[in-house]
Amino acid sequence: MKGPSRQRNVTPEQQLYLTLQGVALRLKEETEQFLKGHGLTATQFNMLRILRGAGEQALTCGEIAGRLLNKDPDVTRLLERMEKQQLIVRRRAEHDRRVLLTSLTPHGREVLDRLDTPMLELHRQQFQHLPPQRQALLLELLSEAAPG
Repeated sequence: MKGPSRQRNVTPEQQLYLTLQGVALRLKEETEQFLKGHGLTATQFNMLRILRGAGEQALTCGEIAGRLLNKDPDVTRLLERMEKQQLIVRRRAEHDRRVLLTSLTPHGREVLDRLDTPMLELHRQQFQHLPPQRQALLLELLSEAAPG
């Protein structure tokens, strides 16, 4: 292992933290590069997945923001851009005209559906060096370590 293992007085917790940060950064960069090639940011892709997961139910900006993996303070601006790209449609709620409800357009669903297999392949490549048993163990350990 590079870096932390050569330093003196690095605790196992520090080494674990630095290693996890390095892995997360590498995975994030690879995913962002892949999505950039398809005209999306990681946050936009995540928003599309959230909306697809909601099924026929339209979501408010706050509901989408609350489900994001990476908290982005500018969700409204991203939704406006996605609406211009015809990935989503926003409409006023009948019960409260101040509320904007967001849902996927057929084009947005098509874009997301088209990315399912290539994204799965990217994740396979990212973890291909680990046999399935090690992947399962890593997932178990990370799930235990996750706060909350």
